[in-house]
Amino acid sequence: MTGNPSLIDVRDLAVDLGSHPVLWGISFSVAAGTFLGIIGPNGAGKTTLLRVLLGLIVPSRGSVLVLGRSPSQLGRRAHEIGYVPQRPEFDTRFPVSVRDVVMMGRACCLGLFRFPRREDWRKVDESIRQVGLSGYEQRRIGELSGGEQQRAFLARAMCAETKLLLLDEPTIGLDLPAQHELYALLQRLRRDLGLTVVAVSHDLLALGVHADELICINGTAHIHGHPQTVLQSPRLHEAYRCEFDFLSQETDGVAHVHD
Repeated sequence: MTGNPSLIDVRDLAVDLGSHPVLWGISFSVAAGTFLGIIGPNGAGKTTLLRVLLGLIVPSRGSVLVLGRSPSQLGRRAHEIGYVPQRPEFDTRFPVSVRDVVMMGRACCLGLFRFPRREDWRKVDESIRQVGLSGYEQRRIGELSGGEQQRAFLARAMCAETKLLLLDEPTIGLDLPAQHELYALLQRLRRDLGLTVVAVSHDLLALGVHADELICINGTAHIHGHPQTVLQSPRLHEAYRCEFDFLSQETDGVAHVHD
């Protein structure tokens, strides 16, 4: 996405939680319209990095700009960032509809003690349509399949004039077809709506197929670049601290990797 302005700019980021260093020496930028995948082993600090971008964790050192500002100084522009956390466990009997779940994403736009207006409901219905859930508006969220629930949570994250979409392990608990459908949906939304997408995942291969760029972290950033370059790099050994067998054949332009 050369030539596009950076929506995220991270320089020499370090995060200490208590006296324990979690992230250090991380620098990267994300151009507008890019789909960036963040990969790395368990405990690598991937979710911590997302929380820094959201302004939920203050860096110990370094600088972070999101939408041109420090995350803690975004003010009303914070609603331009949509966030899909790891899929929560919830009581499937809870009587809340898909439409009501998606409306929760408009809370930042309503103002204190204000009820949703016609424009808010229009945005909600538009987001539901964009994720392919038209006709499901009045269905209880607990009645949906895992893939359909994740689409509803995605619609919730999108319905507030979102420019940047952050997702934490969006395919956890989904079967393989639902995973591919979700990534294909993210690609379409990015293309049609001009979204910038940043997704954390353990699934190197799925992100390698769908993302424009990958950054591999394990405390620090080990490699950042085109998916094929990252997946074929010996530095992946360093990040995962295990042996990989890199096969020479490629599928969809991305090398397959096996533990």
